[in-house]
Amino acid sequence: MAVEAETSQNAAAGVKRGGAVIGILSAISLSHLLNDTIQSLVPAIYPVLKDGFHLDFGQIGLITLAFNLTASLLQPAVGLYTDKHPQPFSLAVGMGVTLSGVVLLSMAHSFGMIVLAVSLIGTGSAIFHPESSRVARMASGGRHGFAQSFFQVGGNVGSSLGPLLAAFIVLPYGQPSLAWFSLIALTGIIVLTRVGFWYRNEGRRPKAAAVSLAAGVEAIFSRGTVARAIGILIVLIFSKYFYMAAMGSYYTFFIIEKFGVSVRDAQLYLFVFLGAVALGTFVGGPMGDRFGRKYVIWFSILGVLPFTLILPHVNLFWTVVSSVAIGIILASAFSSILVYAQELMPGKVGTISGLFFGFAFGMGGLGAAVLGQLADHTSIRFVFNLCSFLPLLGILAAFLPNTRRKTPVVVKDQ
Repeated sequence: MAVEAETSQNAAAGVKRGGAVIGILSAISLSHLLNDTIQSLVPAIYPVLKDGFHLDFGQIGLITLAFNLTASLLQPAVGLYTDKHPQPFSLAVGMGVTLSGVVLLSMAHSFGMIVLAVSLIGTGSAIFHPESSRVARMASGGRHGFAQSFFQVGGNVGSSLGPLLAAFIVLPYGQPSLAWFSLIALTGIIVLTRVGFWYRNEGRRPKAAAVSLAAGVEAIFSRGTVARAIGILIVLIFSKYFYMAAMGSYYTFFIIEKFGVSVRDAQLYLFVFLGAVALGTFVGGPMGDRFGRKYVIWFSILGVLPFTLILPHVNLFWTVVSSVAIGIILASAFSSILVYAQELMPGKVGTISGLFFGFAFGMGGLGAAVLGQLADHTSIRFVFNLCSFLPLLGILAAFLPNTRRKTPVVVKDQ
């Protein structure tokens, strides 16, 4: 009875702090928007870099690989460290590293400098994502899927802005105009410094004596079951992000080659796809809270298959329509995958966030490099035909254990 009373008191306190929680979620989502706007400029300016530095598709893939591998290798380590030693102001530090990468990219005069610049941007991203995901969970009030989607949608909106900014600023004014985007990073540093103060103060509060998520999950699932489930989720991340690598890095080239559109128009079509990704991200988390994360994951990966199969074979109008459907459906998975994994391994929010964000970045980078080399030896159309079968791996989601009925309510998560 004492535990139940304390849990009720903590829940009431959480309601009273609801405005502040929404404010923090908004701030961390805005920061994600700013961070991913900068990230999305890298693939968005590929046509500019390709022409200006006479790069081939293999080198374009290596640029993406440098960015994504930097992020993927560092993120699990950052998450593991901050699970034990929270670093509230590391978010602002990470944005500062991103700022240095943007400035260097604006003045790069060689392929090596480009690779170094995008590696710095990747490092900043590696520092940002695990701790920002933890902040979103801390501010969730128990609605973990909603909070992750709220956080993620900021990043996806930012990703969709990159092609627009490239089309209307970088293309007309050239590579040096990238220096203006340092203002975005500076804004992020200011916002994240304020979030850091909230994070530090929240971390000093006494932890609630509410029902332990660890007890609820570990009593039901064995280590072997958890390991198999994490393995399946990693395969699904591979499927999702290899396909996203094809769309993010080579969709503009596919549209230009097949339909003869201008570079500017191709950037606008990429913006439409990335906007659909943002919408799908926002929908996926709340649906997981309501209907169960396993079913959202299953539908998101396997359900996109009809659209990926037809995209390489239809006219421009239906290509754009298919890309919108692909963006909405495929993007709805990640928030549910992340929260599902956090429920399987309670108390490891940073580690899980770092692992899955890192693996997603790594698969995106590896996919871009492999697909770029493949495009050089075959064609962009062949790459899109091959990648269209990747969502078949979504059938593995049927073997995930169902956590919906088994996870107790947690009043406060840190």
